[in-house]
Amino acid sequence: MRLPLFNFSLDFLQRGIDSWFDVRVEEALSDSLELSKASLEERMNDLVNEVRQQAQELVQTTDSLAALKLNELRLNSHASELTLYHYSGHIIASSTVNTKQLIPFVLKDKTVTKARKGLPDVGLIPFTGNEQGNIRIRIAVPVASQDPVAEGRILQALYPVSPRMNNLAATVQTAFSKYNELSYLRKPLKYSFILTLSLVLMLSILSAIWAAFFYARHLVAPVTNLVKGTLAVAKGDYNIRLPLPGNDDLGNLVRSFNDMMHQLAMARESAEMSQRQLESSHSYLQGVLANLTSGVLTLDTHHNLITSNITASQIFAVDLTQYIDKELEAIVDDHTFLYLFLDAIKPHLESSDKQWTEEITLFAKEGRQVIMCRGTTLPDGGFVIVFDDITLSLQSQRNAAWGEVARRLAHEIKNPLTPIQLSAERLRHKYLNTMPAEDAEVLERSTNTIVQQVETLKQMVKAFSDYARMPAVELKTIDLNLLINEVLDLYQNTKTNIQIITQLDTTMPHIEADINRMRQLLTNLIKNALEAMEDQTEGELTITTECAKKAACHYVELRIKDTGPGIPADMFSTLFEPYITSKPKGSGLGLAIVKKIVEEHGGVLWAENNLSVLNTAVPAHSDNPAGATIFIRLPVISIKNKKTAETSTNPLKIMHKGNNNAAA
Repeated sequence: MRLPLFNFSLDFLQRGIDSWFDVRVEEALSDSLELSKASLEERMNDLVNEVRQQAQELVQTTDSLAALKLNELRLNSHASELTLYHYSGHIIASSTVNTKQLIPFVLKDKTVTKARKGLPDVGLIPFTGNEQGNIRIRIAVPVASQDPVAEGRILQALYPVSPRMNNLAATVQTAFSKYNELSYLRKPLKYSFILTLSLVLMLSILSAIWAAFFYARHLVAPVTNLVKGTLAVAKGDYNIRLPLPGNDDLGNLVRSFNDMMHQLAMARESAEMSQRQLESSHSYLQGVLANLTSGVLTLDTHHNLITSNITASQIFAVDLTQYIDKELEAIVDDHTFLYLFLDAIKPHLESSDKQWTEEITLFAKEGRQVIMCRGTTLPDGGFVIVFDDITLSLQSQRNAAWGEVARRLAHEIKNPLTPIQLSAERLRHKYLNTMPAEDAEVLERSTNTIVQQVETLKQMVKAFSDYARMPAVELKTIDLNLLINEVLDLYQNTKTNIQIITQLDTTMPHIEADINRMRQLLTNLIKNALEAMEDQTEGELTITTECAKKAACHYVELRIKDTGPGIPADMFSTLFEPYITSKPKGSGLGLAIVKKIVEEHGGVLWAENNLSVLNTAVPAHSDNPAGATIFIRLPVISIKNKKTAETSTNPLKIMHKGNNNAAA
């Protein structure tokens, strides 16, 4: 509505202002001004002729008489002032009506220039006197001279314009000037009116907008309050309450919002109370876990470590708090000896067994470690793993059990051995010479058999006694290669059909061990290997030592390989247990003693059958092997490089893959 009114007002103003400046009015004023100029020019032409006549009369007049002549000429004409000048501007004489004016009108340069050319100079000059008007006609003409050498003269006359003509000319000139001024200001006048109308329009529009915002704000105030309430809720403030705007739809909405805030506040209080209870329970659980003698680990569905207690870190000798919210593989990457632990529990985790139990053997830097591990699947899909270090307990139980068996057997067998041997020898001495040759031969053979078996039983009793009461280990720094050479010196010429080969690593570091126990270990293993090949026409015993890890020697590995019949597949599970042997004359304690010595030194022991030359695919537990190899790994004095080892070069992984019957 306002825009059409604005356009109409703007068009009206432009048309009205344009009508003020009619072309005919401008032409009339211009013609009047031209008419005044034409009248004055006609008057000036008449006066020029009159001044020329006066100049002719001054030709014969000398400079000294010029004043009288000028006064006479002025009185006979209508001039208000007559002045005679030299070309240099020097006033010769002057006559004027105004007696108060002492100095006549100054001669202009252009007047002199025209006079030298013989031309008159005509113009209008303003005049401030009040006697005869404000405009004067100035006429200057050259005065001829009889003396060509004399300086030329100029006659200048001032004639007044009549007051009526003066007023009319002034009126026309003033009106024309004002008209031109208004005509020049026509566009600015339009712009000023347009600006005024625009300002009025803008003020009216702004007023309308302000009124619209005012009423809109009043109408949307409940919605604004709802927005503020929503922002407060987003920041966690559930205690905000909005004022009710009325009983309309917005009022019902605000009322519902307040009810919702009340319910949310109650729910948050309940959640905070539950959180406090949960934190209290968590603190209680942490206290319980911290004082458990068993290690406890909790994992999420992705096998990430969630919690662990102090005992778990102590059992593994690893700070598990650094691996919270990390996968188990991250722990194993930093501590390679835990690969066996991960390999043992991973199948249970992936199969989501409800409850499971696993005995795991680790080979940490301190030595062999047996872990009894139990796991449970949680309702949310996570896992709880509880484990105990039973290394010492298991070793003590086994040593105590087998020691007790050895003591009892030695006691039960040793007592009747001497009487049996003495009785057999007495029978032979008493009846051997009195009996017939045939009977004497039977008696000799029988008594010799009895004596030989008694000697065998004595050796067995001695082995039982040695196993039952092994002295404490005295660790010293020894060179394993040197000890092997010393032991082999005892077997150099005993078996001509068996070749002994040594492949000893000269760069291998020393180990800490009991030299007597290690000598006993080597003697038993070499003896077993030689006895396994005694029925062969040609045999080969190979003894090898090397570092189990070339980059940084963590473990010393000893391998004793023979070309005998190998180990029966059904004996691998009990090979290193006491009283287990495949030899008819063996006591079954040799490998058990070897295993016990290895365990006392923190090492690990296992056996494998060699691959057949004809069939390289023969497994380690084949019934048709090409001999057997005993593997022993012992820790070196110090482990300088503890960086992560790859799975393929980890000695524990090799042992686990090569033989599941390693000594535990």
